[in-house]
Amino acid sequence: MLIAGGGVAALEAMVALRRMAGELVDIELVSPDRDFFYRPLSVGAPFGVGEVLRFDIPTLARGCSATHRLGTITSVDADAHEVRTSQNATLAYDMLLIAIGARPREAVPGALTFRGQADVPLIAGMLSDIERGLVRRAAFALPGGATWPLPLYELALLTAEHAGEPNLEITVVSPEESPLQVLGREASETVAGQLHEHGIRFLPMTYPDSYAQGELRIVPGPPLLVDAVVSLPRLKGVPLAGVPQDEESFIPVDPSFRIPGVDDVFAVGDITTFPVKQGGIAAQQADVAASEIAAAAGADVVSKSFDPVLRGLLLSDAPRFFRAELGGGRGNTSTADSEALWWPAAKIAAPFLSPYLAEHAGLAYGPRGPASLL
Repeated sequence: MLIAGGGVAALEAMVALRRMAGELVDIELVSPDRDFFYRPLSVGAPFGVGEVLRFDIPTLARGCSATHRLGTITSVDADAHEVRTSQNATLAYDMLLIAIGARPREAVPGALTFRGQADVPLIAGMLSDIERGLVRRAAFALPGGATWPLPLYELALLTAEHAGEPNLEITVVSPEESPLQVLGREASETVAGQLHEHGIRFLPMTYPDSYAQGELRIVPGPPLLVDAVVSLPRLKGVPLAGVPQDEESFIPVDPSFRIPGVDDVFAVGDITTFPVKQGGIAAQQADVAASEIAAAAGADVVSKSFDPVLRGLLLSDAPRFFRAELGGGRGNTSTADSEALWWPAAKIAAPFLSPYLAEHAGLAYGPRGPASLL
């Protein structure tokens, strides 16, 4: 069994498959580097309320009796059951699971694009400018297309809390009809209430275009006059020879996350065409694929179905847990609570990976040394 990737989907599949299939499968993990960065906490790093955690992937793999190899797959030969890697290696497989994620791309030219750990200094610089009075008007702009919106609201709220003064004007620009719409009515109303409490203006059904010379161009409407703009990246797929992909290089899959027309190959996570790109959703997809692979290996398991439940933890002065059952890409039923709605109460609600990381908390390292996942 070959798993390609080093993010949430790949690691969730590795742990789930070992738990479901036991020793019936040999697992090899191919990832582009040795480190797994727990990125959701990076949003709090500039404000001192979180830090990016790092886990050693080879150690996590050994804990699952799996082997680890550095590299990125570049092509798939389904007939030969082989992949080529960036290290010019040819790897054979019986079953292949592609979990290589997506690439973040700048969506609003001229804005500060927050992708995670690497962009923490940019947010810290903006906070310094706010403290020095150089930024009096800031916009947080959610682009259209494939992205996960929660971090933008966290950044806006945390910035307002950090500034602690009414002289800072903050506007959230979003193509959504209501804040954090994907997580359903209760979450949306909760976030709308927090925005209102902090004096943050919400501009709905508006697309940010570009930022230059103090003007954020938006569609529709006249430009916004602001001193700084923070945006999230738009995600695009990774080109991969030998598998079908759409115009954005995302991979289509069936309900079991098999790739149609490609025998013994699955794809899960952000690389798939599923519109919601989020770690917890990627983990649920990985569990469905793992159950199919385990059953094919002879394990006594029942194949799982993909009934996506979206879970999100909002970092702010009043943290909130959100849960929404998805249907057609929108929240149908939702819950918002100040108490944990899942356990471990981590940012990424991965059924197998989150407990596994919590068990191996001693492996987690932040900028100041050993750290905790929770």
